[in-house]
This record gives sequence, structure tokens and C-alpha cells, in this order.
Amino acid sequence: MARLDTVKNITGLTEWYGRDKRLRSLVNLVIVGGFFDPSESKDREEASEIKKMHALIETYDLRGQMRWICAQTDRKRNGELYRCIADSKGAFVQPALYEAFGLTVIEAMNSGLPTFATNQGGPAEIIVDGVSGFHIDPNGGGGGEDATRKMADFFEKCELEPAHWRRISDAGLARIEGCYTWRIYADKTLNMGSVYTFWRVLNKRQKLAKQRYIQLLYNLHFRNLVMTDD
Repeated sequence: MARLDTVKNITGLTEWYGRDKRLRSLVNLVIVGGFFDPSESKDREEASEIKKMHALIETYDLRGQMRWICAQTDRKRNGELYRCIADSKGAFVQPALYEAFGLTVIEAMNSGLPTFATNQGGPAEIIVDGVSGFHIDPNGGGGGEDATRKMADFFEKCELEPAHWRRISDAGLARIEGCYTWRIYADKTLNMGSVYTFWRVLNKRQKLAKQRYIQLLYNLHFRNLVMTDD
């Protein structure tokens, strides 16, 4: 769902998957991001990541287990991609080295997808780890082994206990409904506006009171001093 920037760590996720035989035996990998041809990118960093992605596919022989879809800008198509993965009882992974907010995390959870997301930045607040999704540490030891172990554990548990997938999915939906809807955002914005207006009026009254106090001091004390000096 993004450019293939280094910070997005999409090639990192691909390498984690390629190395983990247990995870590969449980699920396939779908990557949505970037271009296929490095010459199509005007950014040298992204072009380098595209070349790296092709190399990883060959190194770990991912053909048949991985589908790479170029970055999408059509919101309706993005929604269908989320729902397609959800219908197949899959999960969404956001492996960024750092993510300021995490809009794709919100979108995925709102589509009912159990979500694994970086613990570096906004997603750490969006997701309640182990309840409405899962935190993963992109900088953790073992070259992503901790992250892929958590993913593999989840899918194995879903095979043994099918209700587990629905439980995490429902908790993710409830988390978004309770914290990240447009209605909540609008209410908070209006409340902030009301608070600002209150303090602005209060500060105006305090300013008037201060001016009256200064005038009082002048009339009772400093005015006489000025008149004496003359």
C-alpha cells in the first residue's frame, strides 16, 4: 500500500517471510507497493528497493508463494484488496522501521483484518497488543524472527481454533469504532474549539483585570510621584 522506501521495510518483510519455513508452510505473501520496474521510479532509494525485492524473490524462490501488486491509488480497489485478504482469513502486516501515524493500519483493521504492525510510532497506540492486533519490532533481534514467530503462532492457533481469527478481527473493528472514526474526530475537534474559545474569553477578562489593576496603582501611587517630580 506504499512506495518501496527503506523506512517502510517492505523488502524486510519479504526477507523475513523467505527465511521462515514455518510461516511459509502456513500462508502465502501478498505485497502491495512500489513499481515492478526500477526505471519507473524517479527516486534512487525506491529504485534500489525494487531491485532488492526482485533479488529476494530469486534468493528465496518465492515464486508460487508470493504475489507482488504495484502500489495502488484507487481507494475503492484498496478496499477490495483488504476485504479479499480478510475473506481468505489472512492478516495485514505493517513492518515499517518507523510510522508516524499508520493510516493503512486503521484501514486494515476497519476491514476486519487481524493486523500486525510496527511498535515504532503511531501503530503502537492504535493497536492493543494481543487484543485488537499485534505489535512487531522491526528492529528486534534475529532478523525478524520474533515478528515471523508471532505471525506463525497466530496462524497455527487459527487452524486449531478457528474462532481465534474472528476474535482478533472483531476486537480490531471495535478498537477503530471506539477511537478512530470521523465522528469521534469531529467531536474532539469541536471540543478543542470550545476549550480554545473559553480560554480566549478568560484571557481577555484577565487582561482587562490586569489593566484595571495597573491603572489603580498609577492613580494611587505613581501619579503622585510624577506630579512631585514636576
